[in-house]
Amino acid sequence: MEGEGELLDLSHLSEAEQASILEVLLRDSELRCRDEGRVRTLQQKESDPVRLRSLSGAWFNEERNKRHRDTKDGVEIVQASLRRRKPRIDVALSGTMNVWTAFCSRYSAFILQVFNLYTTYIPHSSHICFGSMMSLFSSGEFGAVEVKGRILFSLDYDTQKEELHVMVSRCEDLAAARKNRSDPYVKAYLLPDKSSHSKKKTSVKKKTLSPVFDQTLKYKISVSEMRGRTLNLSVWHAAPLGRNLFLGEVELELATWDWTHTHPDWYQLVPRVQCNQDSISSRGIMVLSIKFTPAGSEGAGLPLTGELHIWLREAVGLLSTKGGAIDSFVKSFVLPDASRSSSQKTRVVRRTLSPTYNHTMVYDGFQPADLKEACAELTVWHREGLKTHLLGGVRLSPGTGLSYGQPVCWMDSTEEEVAVWTSMMQKPNQWIDTTLRIRTNLVQRPE
Repeated sequence: MEGEGELLDLSHLSEAEQASILEVLLRDSELRCRDEGRVRTLQQKESDPVRLRSLSGAWFNEERNKRHRDTKDGVEIVQASLRRRKPRIDVALSGTMNVWTAFCSRYSAFILQVFNLYTTYIPHSSHICFGSMMSLFSSGEFGAVEVKGRILFSLDYDTQKEELHVMVSRCEDLAAARKNRSDPYVKAYLLPDKSSHSKKKTSVKKKTLSPVFDQTLKYKISVSEMRGRTLNLSVWHAAPLGRNLFLGEVELELATWDWTHTHPDWYQLVPRVQCNQDSISSRGIMVLSIKFTPAGSEGAGLPLTGELHIWLREAVGLLSTKGGAIDSFVKSFVLPDASRSSSQKTRVVRRTLSPTYNHTMVYDGFQPADLKEACAELTVWHREGLKTHLLGGVRLSPGTGLSYGQPVCWMDSTEEEVAVWTSMMQKPNQWIDTTLRIRTNLVQRPE
């Protein structure tokens, strides 16, 4: 390792600030190791030396070495300087960014050299490496502290303005993020929308574990759309370098909330539990009506054959894989007919989590006995540019697993779906209204 004189004097940085910088450097060091493994794999698989030179990033390393042939490994110098832990010398600096500004101005040339080294880690994904350097200023959700304390808030809905009011009063006994203190604020989302439109924040309260906010966060949202939302309130410590620390959260399903209750209540903060996309069983609610009209039941011999009517009213609280408002549509089949002629679609409803389709599909040619062998499959799709992604769906059928005596995978209706189909068969010419989960576990049927 280099001599004592080659180390940098970083004693004017606090231990927390030094730890943050060291964490970033170690993470980038891990990226370098991963990229070395990527290059070794390429060397084993790629026989064309010209293509290997391009894919591995060797050409970039060669150019970088021509420009910085005398540059020492700046990363190692910083790491060694941080680990050396010289006695702290207090520097009178004001403002949350002054420490970092002073550091950058003092070592600007060195930082540029380190950045040039960083950009060689993943030559074909330079934005990742640049983001790693910039994570020192970003407001990412980093760090982990003990979750404790509680939050006092209330909810109210203004029917005239169609506004949800979240009155955040205060918190008590929060976890200490830095030296027996925190600088807390509260952030709100109306899930599943995680876009900037859904995000609201209170102001930051400095150096307190029991902050008083007394702020109202307002959302412009209709009652029908609110039924599919979950209010998420999370408490954060606002760190000087933007590495905000999570202090706990509370979630409330607005569909079951008693809106006559407007007084504030205390809620215990709980840790965040990560949810795997594959573990999500439902991606929203489908609101529909269905009826069977037997042949000749309307008089004058009409309709000529039995008709199945499916009225797609709306979906509520659609959950995409990325969060945020989406473009969606519903596709229907009446199985066992999976041909193109059996397929019908609603229009695409854009940029909403609770789309109103108001579309009726009509299928004819049915006898009452056919309904015991059929299945109405309704699937919800997310359109993203030229691509479409299946979110989930419902299957209305007897749920017997058989169709005309043959086992079929698509006759897998839930109890709720079977009940709707059974009511339709028992009550011809009557609309059967229902609200069903858009489930993700539909058994994939052969094309």
